[in-house]
Amino acid sequence: MEISKLGEFGLIDHITKDITLRNKSSVYGVGDDCAVMHYPDTEVLVTTDMLMEGVHFDLTYITMLELGYKAAVENISDVFAMNGTPRQMTVSLAVGKRFKVEDIEDFYRGLKGACDKWNVDIVGGDTTSSFTGLAISITCVGEARKCDIVYRNGAKESDLICVTGDLGAAYMGLQLLEREKTVYYHQVDDLNKKIRKAKQEGNDALVKHLQEQGAQLASFQPDFAGREYLLQRQLKPEARGDIINLLREHNIQPTAMMDISDGLSSELIHICKQSHCGCRVYEKNIPIDYQTAVMAEELNMNVITAAMNGGEDYELLFTCSIGDHNKLNELEEHGIKQIGYITKEALGTRLVSRDGEEFDITAQGWNPLR
Repeated sequence: MEISKLGEFGLIDHITKDITLRNKSSVYGVGDDCAVMHYPDTEVLVTTDMLMEGVHFDLTYITMLELGYKAAVENISDVFAMNGTPRQMTVSLAVGKRFKVEDIEDFYRGLKGACDKWNVDIVGGDTTSSFTGLAISITCVGEARKCDIVYRNGAKESDLICVTGDLGAAYMGLQLLEREKTVYYHQVDDLNKKIRKAKQEGNDALVKHLQEQGAQLASFQPDFAGREYLLQRQLKPEARGDIINLLREHNIQPTAMMDISDGLSSELIHICKQSHCGCRVYEKNIPIDYQTAVMAEELNMNVITAAMNGGEDYELLFTCSIGDHNKLNELEEHGIKQIGYITKEALGTRLVSRDGEEFDITAQGWNPLR
């Protein structure tokens, strides 16, 4: 269905008609000039992300369903990174004429899937038209007790540095998708050149044969067998609210924390800069999945470089007191890995290689303004 046939308010009504509010702090949601929320005893956390087609995502290989899920997760992850609990979300879209109502329905199905998983209420948003591709703006609201909030600036000398899950897989998934996209379009360009040449030569039989090949090429699907984990990490990442709950259960209070969206190197430098400290991170301790290592070797890339600079892992990077060392050891089976420690600021931010050499950590992660 054409979006223009519904109009702005008709589209909003259509995609939000089955939204129900679950949180007590959500007093009133979609349907008025403002949502109404009530937080009598906790601090309010607010995070906003802007996603632009061609900069943050490519609809050649991510579906609208996956995009909706991923867009929600990125914002939910930010609230978890402050040691908070996400509660509400507003979603604004600018869409071009090539999109149908069914596309927006798929986007919202993905969005709702992530929100349902973490009990987040969709309480509002806006829609408009776009002449430059799809634009998405999401604001997520969360809550936390003042004493529980974890900032980036709380790391102290001798604190342990920990990460969750494994790193670099999302970046390897992106490289895999980009490679297959490049191969596909090279084949399309080559075929189109042959068709143009055949037409110039008046060879109608060859033109027909090449056009049939083009129809087959249009339905071509790359073989990603054995790489499913890399694609999942890139196309459908997960927020680590499970880790936040685990730390609370074991009475571990991080001193500083971030989610790894722009790359481990960039996030480490953010924490060290804001906490006025340095760090030592050990290459041998950085967690890397087997598929990530295999893909890096196939692409002739350094897997540690991918893990340090790739981004979009949405794992948690946090520091905590050295006194929590034994507790953290017990949680290693849950995917929490100690990768280094905090030092004095004068000692810099350094990566220690497997053979004991030290290298400066530089912020080479994702930069949307680059």
